[in-house]
Amino acid sequence: MRFSVWSSAPLYFGSDELIFYIFNKNDSFVQDKIMKILVCIKQVPDMESKFKIDNEGTWFNMADLAWRMNEYDEYAVEQAVQLKEQLKGDADITVLCIGSDKVKETMKKALAMGCDRGVHISDDSNWTKDALANSSIIAEYAKSRDFNYIFTGMQSQDRGSGQTGVLLAEMLGLPCVTTIVDFIMMNGEITVKRELEGGTKAIVTVSGPAVFTCQLGLNSPRYPTLPNIMKAKKKELLTVSAGQLQKLSPQQETAQMYFPEKKGGGLVLEGDSAELAEQLIKILKDKTSVLA
Repeated sequence: MRFSVWSSAPLYFGSDELIFYIFNKNDSFVQDKIMKILVCIKQVPDMESKFKIDNEGTWFNMADLAWRMNEYDEYAVEQAVQLKEQLKGDADITVLCIGSDKVKETMKKALAMGCDRGVHISDDSNWTKDALANSSIIAEYAKSRDFNYIFTGMQSQDRGSGQTGVLLAEMLGLPCVTTIVDFIMMNGEITVKRELEGGTKAIVTVSGPAVFTCQLGLNSPRYPTLPNIMKAKKKELLTVSAGQLQKLSPQQETAQMYFPEKKGGGLVLEGDSAELAEQLIKILKDKTSVLA
């Protein structure tokens, strides 16, 4: 069975893997001497934090929380750095983050991991914006800078919408490969594996420029070394106002946020198999109508 994807790209069905060939609209790949890479990251609360709902009831209270880089974005940063290393340094990596001034600490980790420069999109109310508005901000910054490859996390740990990378690619008119778990560059062509439902993987080959959203397990994100942490403090960190870049208004808003209703606790049965069976039958008779 064969289909066409955009141009002359065939789609083959295998036993447990799907193989795609995707080409850019002009079916060409042009690479400058220095490859330009953009990595988009987000600062999120540490998931071990104790969360409280804010007074408006539409988001969590951001006081007294520990903050970190979104876990999915760590894999995006690592993949960008590995690609630069494969090119023996003939690449320049820009890390971009939207948020208040406190996100600069998270950006410094990306710089210490190997990114070359940072762009902080200043926005104190970023949490009120949906993926469409945030993607438009990134797209406006990126559209005239001719990035060869753009990496994002598959989703953020706070909202989990999984839309930013896809919307960004659409706004820039670029191919997008989502949920990647393997990445190989050879002869100017990228071959990745995508994670699909039921454990199936899709093998996708794409010529750049392109956008990739990164799944957990794509690689092993490095820990920044002390010398690299010190070097990161001297790297360029440019701040741009979100108001200068945002072209689209949010189309969604959070009506209400609340904790799940607490339900009764479970019951642990102990004993040998015969005793457990007897206890279970008694519970089913006494507290349910299953054996009535």
